[in-house]
Amino acid sequence: MPANPLALFWEGFELESYEPLGTDGLLIRLAPNASLPPRCHRCGQSSSLIHDVSNRRVRERDLFHYRIWLDVPVRRLRCSRCGPSRECISWLAGRQPLTRAMVDWAESLVRLMPIKHVADLLGLHWHTVKRIDQGRLAREVSAPDLSQVRRLIMDEFALYKGHRYATVAICADTQQVLWIGEGRSRAAVRPFFEWLGPLVCRQIEAVAMDMNTAMDLEVQAHCPKARVVYDLFHVIAKFGREVIDRVRVDQANRLRGDRLGCRLIKRSRWLLLRNRENLTPEQIPRLDDLLAANAPLMTVYVLKAQLKELWYAPDEPEAQRRWREWYRLVHESGLEPLMRFANRLKEYVEGIVASARHRLNTSVLEGMNNRIKVIKRMAYGYRDTTYFFLKIRAAFPGKVR
Repeated sequence: MPANPLALFWEGFELESYEPLGTDGLLIRLAPNASLPPRCHRCGQSSSLIHDVSNRRVRERDLFHYRIWLDVPVRRLRCSRCGPSRECISWLAGRQPLTRAMVDWAESLVRLMPIKHVADLLGLHWHTVKRIDQGRLAREVSAPDLSQVRRLIMDEFALYKGHRYATVAICADTQQVLWIGEGRSRAAVRPFFEWLGPLVCRQIEAVAMDMNTAMDLEVQAHCPKARVVYDLFHVIAKFGREVIDRVRVDQANRLRGDRLGCRLIKRSRWLLLRNRENLTPEQIPRLDDLLAANAPLMTVYVLKAQLKELWYAPDEPEAQRRWREWYRLVHESGLEPLMRFANRLKEYVEGIVASARHRLNTSVLEGMNNRIKVIKRMAYGYRDTTYFFLKIRAAFPGKVR
């Protein structure tokens, strides 16, 4: 046991006095330990020449139900190397009115709880806890190794209500978040490729995304060797909204005189949009009866399943053949919403065919987006996007290859 037990907590100082501070606080006054000469915080050299002394009140970790405050006399030294310089006090957190123990405690709690809860628990201001956590994240989030990046996945997620979005890019192989930026326009994603630099851009082989023309054009402009791969999930979801829903509504309107038939078709949306393997045993007979009774719905349902097969082709020539066959069947159907969708999709067929060579999709990012929503909901939203983006990068550090 050291002669001064307080040296275990506040090195270089000893207890001078203490007194209650309000109903739940305790103020401890410290005095410098005369047997230990102060050291310069710049060079670490000891000096007995004191330039001046200022008193600082700092917050220490709680003791039971007491809030602990310290009055600390901080000396400024006349260092022979550095001139007037503040003494080194290892247990203070820089210029913050907190001890390092208090900062460490706040950092450990904010990993588990929202900032608001930590601030209430510790009796600190919300911005103080946020600043502590942001400093921790900036210290812990490491820069990615761009030399290993060959394949990318890019997608967008909602920042706030009102159609405000951010774009996120990850390494497809390590699943590490590389970059996040506000917006989803071409100008918004350009800083990502500028940050990668020409050398890294030249080594990119494939980029998976939804049918976002802005991202597509930027990839073509910056990554000369990269193939754009369009994601199955987004194309099929678009098919459901623009084709299945439209045909379903048209068929329901055609049967307005048949109230029972019209109601059956109107209530069939999720039967038609879900994959057959995801239906319950009770839903499968209902779907079969619906498709048997309505030829247009049967046509779009079968062509939806056939469209998916493009992404599972063994090679690009086979994917091209499947596309031509699907496109022919679409135009033979005579269904206007279906043909309109196919004609628009024709502009993106190169990115669909590329999936036969580069087995990429954005499903990993869709799962990440759900985690991002949880991070945002836990904090009741973020006002500082820089801090929010740091939280996301910390949540997805990537896998070791």
